Amino acid sequence: MNPPQKTPTQDVGEFDHRATRRDFVFGELHRSDLQADPVLQLEQWLNAAKEAGNFDATAMCLSTATKEGRPSARYVLLKHLDARGLCFYTDSRSSKGQELAENPFAALTFYWPEMDRQVRVTGRIERLPDTDNEAYFNQRPIKSRIAAVASYQSQPIESRAALEERFKAVETEFPEQNVPRNPAWGGYRLMPDTPPRATAGRFNA
Repeated sequence: MNPPQKTPTQDVGEFDHRATRRDFVFGELHRSDLQADPVLQLEQWLNAAKEAGNFDATAMCLSTATKEGRPSARYVLLKHLDARGLCFYTDSRSSKGQELAENPFAALTFYWPEMDRQVRVTGRIERLPDTDNEAYFNQRPIKSRIAAVASYQSQPIESRAALEERFKAVETEFPEQNVPRNPAWGGYRLMPDTPPRATAGRFNA
């Protein structure tokens, strides 16, 4: 007779983080300091985060959900910001692309620890036109374009060696940097339904 199988929660101990805390002393937020235009305000904070030494200031947590309401989150990079919304690029075959196809609502959250500040934006998602996709894809570094063609986001791969072989095959097929964009790769725009909500320290605005 085989011994009973342990459940994943057996013999792993407990980990208590309730005592982990710090003082929030930076990034005070006053309504009188805010720009009237939320786009200008967000751009101002992005630039301030960069100046504070955050090399990933444009990183934002993209939260999506399936049509059944099961959420998931991951980080993407902000590539364009204007009055219409916030834009990022990805493979539509990825899990986030599939979730946005069946439930086109999402949230984006920036976190800048140097400023003790986070900003959350919610709204509806739309796909960017192919003209925008082509323009941005063609200005990316050559290796980034090759990687976008060679890889399939959220899909299992046989091995790292297989992925590297695929990368080299694409690199050989298009030696003069004329790497074509896969139609599945493109941009999305989150169109805010309310002005961005900001938090400084433990206080919300």
